[in-house]
Amino acid sequence: MAEARRMGKTELFSHFAERCDIKRTQAREFFDELQQLSETELKRCGEFVLPGMTKLVVQNRKARMGRNPATGEAIRIPAKTVVKARIAKQLKDSVLPKK
Repeated sequence: MAEARRMGKTELFSHFAERCDIKRTQAREFFDELQQLSETELKRCGEFVLPGMTKLVVQNRKARMGRNPATGEAIRIPAKTVVKARIAKQLKDSVLPKK
């Protein structure tokens, strides 16, 4: 698996265009719309689910103290909002080796 190369955007669009018998530009438009929808839903209700794949969740992090790794000096890390991806269990189970 170390030799495997990740799929790029062009290859992704080509795959879906071929698989769904549509033009590559239509596949790109679909993914653009999916991105817009995910942004809208994250802003509206704080989560977006792609069934069987992932759940995107908005998370508010509190301010905290941390350390500068170069100097060891204590620094204040401000509060911020982040988006986290939670991978669906069925996807984890199909990809990760059994324990």
